[in-house]
Amino acid sequence: MIEGGTGLFTIGELARATGLTVRTIRFWSDEGVLTPVTRSAGGYRLYDAESFARLELIRTLRELGLGLGHVREVLSGERTVAEVAETHVAALDAQIRSLKVTRAVLSTVARRGASAKETTLMNRLARLSAAERRRILEEFVEETLHGLDTVDPEIRERMLATVADLPEDPTPEQVDAWVELAEMVQDPRFRAQMRRATEFNAADRTPEAPAGASMWFVKRLVEEVGDARRRGVVPQDPEADEVLRKVLGDAEPAAVLARLDAAFNDRVARYRELLCVLKGQPLAVHAEEFAWLSAALTARLDR
Repeated sequence: MIEGGTGLFTIGELARATGLTVRTIRFWSDEGVLTPVTRSAGGYRLYDAESFARLELIRTLRELGLGLGHVREVLSGERTVAEVAETHVAALDAQIRSLKVTRAVLSTVARRGASAKETTLMNRLARLSAAERRRILEEFVEETLHGLDTVDPEIRERMLATVADLPEDPTPEQVDAWVELAEMVQDPRFRAQMRRATEFNAADRTPEAPAGASMWFVKRLVEEVGDARRRGVVPQDPEADEVLRKVLGDAEPAAVLARLDAAFNDRVARYRELLCVLKGQPLAVHAEEFAWLSAALTARLDR
């Protein structure tokens, strides 16, 4: 306390009482968040007992990471501590999400031994905003479904559900999957391929077909072919013809093969795998069953 019993304190005395540095208190005073009560005859800034409480509040808010702008709003009464805290929590959440993506990208780079070019691309795609990532997939789905009103409604719903995003705490594998998926759905050749597969579905569906008929067919196909494979039936065996009849009836093999090649090829299978990784779901692409069916159809056509 300064001499004369005025009950006022210099910056040095505040510093000794609070443990803060003189430089910090002077900076906050210069910034207008700790206004001196008056000045001494020698020009020194003087503070009263309320300045201690104000100083403790400033220190607390700063330790919590609030900027001086927010501190000033609280001290002036423009906003409550609760309002500023809510805003800061949202900002911290965004920062945490960004740090998690950074960690996942760096883990992926280290694990893969990625080149500088790959690292740059991976970082750019992973750091797109959630809205930008969603737009990439929405445009892909919109182009795939545009004008095809007869597509199986369940297929349509599944396509719309593919608009997946990176989780808040992505694994390196999910960052890998997102980067590969983003590149894939922006590839004009893959977009044309998916469009062709969807056109086949729309063309094959009759007006009276119930929703989900396409999925039922795939399920039955996987079951029948899976059973044949377990029994050791190879695509070239005469017994494979019976499996084809069960699954496809009297359908023309060449037409089925064309649809199969469009909808169940390696690239489409990879697309589905990436979605499963991104969503944290078990992989269920049934590549072996579709490969067996394709080989059986080809064998029949070659006879």
